[in-house]
Amino acid sequence: MKNYLEQSKIEFYKENGFVQVDNILTEEELDELSEFLEEAMTQEGTNSFATSAKGGSYYKVLNQKVNVWRDHGGMSRYSFHPKLAQIAMELTGAKGIRVFHDHGLWKMPQDSKPTAWHQDFPYWPMTEPGALSVWIPMHDVDEHNGCMMFVPGSHKIGKLTGIDLANPQDIYEQIEGTELEKTKPVKIPLKKGSCTFHDGLTFHFAHANNSDKPRRVLAIIFMPDGTVYSGKSHPVTDNAGLEAGKPFGGGLFPLVARRK
Repeated sequence: MKNYLEQSKIEFYKENGFVQVDNILTEEELDELSEFLEEAMTQEGTNSFATSAKGGSYYKVLNQKVNVWRDHGGMSRYSFHPKLAQIAMELTGAKGIRVFHDHGLWKMPQDSKPTAWHQDFPYWPMTEPGALSVWIPMHDVDEHNGCMMFVPGSHKIGKLTGIDLANPQDIYEQIEGTELEKTKPVKIPLKKGSCTFHDGLTFHFAHANNSDKPRRVLAIIFMPDGTVYSGKSHPVTDNAGLEAGKPFGGGLFPLVARRK
């Protein structure tokens, strides 16, 4: 089985909770993915769903659409991309990787708001950490149009209370007096073709989009095979036939990589 990452990248991820990976997809793949994502975000679907309405407070943070692969066959080519899944397996050390969900993340121009510091894991109905996200921009991103920032090592502090991104609280109030409070965030501008992977417990933030075009990103949440469903309500898992206390499985949470 071919490994895509050097051991130093894996060790960096384990220590810091995030890692940048360059040349993740070819230019041709990214151009195709960008076209597919545009279609998926603008066309009506019956299985994908938007989490924000135009004009709403959350829309100013993110124009987000979840499970776009379920309404656009072309998107599944990338949401289940074997290279992305393989890298997720290398970073986690898991024996297999499943997709929890994908989502298009457009940070709209003009009246844009930052995405406040938060962890992802508190929103996911999983009993144990280990899941991670890949964040793939369709174009160059920097602090002008909404690049990401991470707090190194923040994944080690454990699960905190979730943040309402439409009316955000200060996550730093939850870590007062800890060494993490003094840790300097790292800004990650990316060129088209690069991406980041980050642990579900890692603190992250995205700048507002002050450009005149949407900041367009595909994010995919991967989880180690064997991850257990907590039973907590979530739009992706409600009515999906899962049983609390049992591992995720089935066609809605497909196994996309496994060790041989």
